[in-house]
Amino acid sequence: MKLFNTLTMKKEEFAPLEPGKVKMYACGPTVYNFFHIGNARPLIMFDVLRRYFEYSGFEVTFVQNFTDVDDKIINRANEEGQTSAEIAEKYINEYWTDARGLGVREATIHPKATENIGEMIDMISALIEKGFAYQSGGDVYYRTAKFTDYGKLSHQPLDDLMAGARVDVTEIKENAMDFALWKGAKPGEPSWDSPWGQGRPGWHIECSAMSKRYLGETIDIHCGGQDLIFPHHENEIAQSEGCNGRLFVRYWVHNGFISIDNKKMSKSLGNFFTVREAAEAYGYENIRMFMLMSHYRSPLNYSGDILVQSKNALDRLKTAKGTLKHIADNGSDNGLDSGAESAFVAALPRYRERFIEAMDDDFNTADAVSVIFELVRESNSLAAGPSPSKAFALAALEVFNELAGVLGLMYADETAAAGEAGLDKEVEALIEARQAARKEKNWAEADRIRDKLGEMGIVLEDTPQGVRWTVNN
Repeated sequence: MKLFNTLTMKKEEFAPLEPGKVKMYACGPTVYNFFHIGNARPLIMFDVLRRYFEYSGFEVTFVQNFTDVDDKIINRANEEGQTSAEIAEKYINEYWTDARGLGVREATIHPKATENIGEMIDMISALIEKGFAYQSGGDVYYRTAKFTDYGKLSHQPLDDLMAGARVDVTEIKENAMDFALWKGAKPGEPSWDSPWGQGRPGWHIECSAMSKRYLGETIDIHCGGQDLIFPHHENEIAQSEGCNGRLFVRYWVHNGFISIDNKKMSKSLGNFFTVREAAEAYGYENIRMFMLMSHYRSPLNYSGDILVQSKNALDRLKTAKGTLKHIADNGSDNGLDSGAESAFVAALPRYRERFIEAMDDDFNTADAVSVIFELVRESNSLAAGPSPSKAFALAALEVFNELAGVLGLMYADETAAAGEAGLDKEVEALIEARQAARKEKNWAEADRIRDKLGEMGIVLEDTPQGVRWTVNN
């Protein structure tokens, strides 16, 4: 498998630190609001990367934090008359609603910044001792000039970075590029005891400390959006490598930006959409499909029309799966025919191979999705035949479910299927009664039953293999 490493700006063969295991860290949300459509992209894409590693036989330890102490949280708390802890807890709960809606699995560990203050203080103390940090009043700053590799992730020399640096009037630094590791307490803000007085951690030190605690000093993969390359990830490198004296991350993986109707997403432009808003209009699963149909590093344009296209594409997959399941239950028991079905089943391993080839090439989900659609096109052709076999449908379903599962697709379909299970007896009894009425040419009764099923959201389809029913969502 090859991954594009932002540090080297090229695709590299992935080789884990420890054979068969992957240590992976992703920067999680700052929990002061619902997360937006841009935040959803790394959540979904790196959920897929984790799934693919597991599919490939790796044991993955995946850490994604919650930043639950930050200026934005404090400001939101003051606006709403609540504590920072109450705001953070509220939006952590809202995060889970949206993340689960998007089919994003829980990480192995979801640490909170406030649960790791001691680890941050220890790291800052070590940086001061080694000359990488200094105290200024109640604050502590990182001494960027001390770290000779500063700028290596963003591929900019320190002098160029300094040209755009700004210094807040309340900050007293040796250098404009120095950044806060610890912030002295201010009235109305949460604070903790430290060797430098009451205060709270800076944003960047949080991820360095949590990554070290839960994954070790050197990890395999650190991922996130391109907007985090500088300064957040650049500063993480400086902190972690300055403190530990060794390489922090072996592969840096970043997803591309999302624009809205071909314009940069921005609150000031009024084109800022939360996942909750988008899901209410188009559905969570269609948002996931939208993300997967493009390569994770490519720029992506969000619009209502594109979400509708994604829904149509996903509906084609759902229809194909439903058809195969129906044939698997009701098709011919005579086994594979000696022609087209046998050739199709013999070729199924090649779909799996091509899917893996796409995912091994910098986890190209766009090409992987295309492979699934090719499988669907061929299976649809056979399913439309006069007497498709159960053996063909079962073989196709096995590969379809396997590949869709790696991408985390069809999860809403499975959830609906679980709900449908409770309807099975009632629906099947009504269908049987309708069939009996039709045999007796009692068309009024047959129509009444069909109307009742329609009110229940049940759609009937008469096929050569019998009546097929689905739930209209």
